[in-house]
Amino acid sequence: SAFGIGKAATRRSFMSTTKLNANVLKLTEPKSQLLDQVDVFIFDCDGVIWRGDSLIDGIPETLQKLRQAGKRMFFVTNNSTKSRAGYKKKFDSLGLDAVPAEEIFSSSFAAAAYLEKTNFKATGKKVYVIGEIGICEELDLIGVPHIGGPNDSQKQPNMGPGDKMEVDKDVGAVIVGFDRYINYYKIQYAQLC
Repeated sequence: SAFGIGKAATRRSFMSTTKLNANVLKLTEPKSQLLDQVDVFIFDCDGVIWRGDSLIDGIPETLQKLRQAGKRMFFVTNNSTKSRAGYKKKFDSLGLDAVPAEEIFSSSFAAAAYLEKTNFKATGKKVYVIGEIGICEELDLIGVPHIGGPNDSQKQPNMGPGDKMEVDKDVGAVIVGFDRYINYYKIQYAQLC
């Protein structure tokens, strides 16, 4: 099967959740065991490239050596608070200006790419966003209208007797990402869409 995962490996992973039978060998000769055999490197950003706003020691030199060796690199993050452009600015601010935006993949970009691939824009519908500016910026880049996001940070639903929340009937999708300003209004609005 694909990636060398057969039925036996699949069965084994379901048989035990407490003991892993992994046989991971330590690299004794990294050049021949890794660098000579791998063409593409995929790095998580948070905790691998940086911690908060601080670059992790040795990263610039490592990336430079990989580029000099002709290796391709991609940088991924499940943090949707920034768009690719926002992450490009972060890479640049950390002195990693050799990293092009095309090598950066965030979950905000992935959500927009999915909508673009499925031709969501042609439906004429909008997206309701629970999340931050990164999602909104990516949707703007592909011309998909959106509501919610940071604009709904201070909103509160009417919870009195007989109150009913009205939602935009043109919402055809909801995207949820990290949101430091999550509130009951956003949750209620999204579930009614």
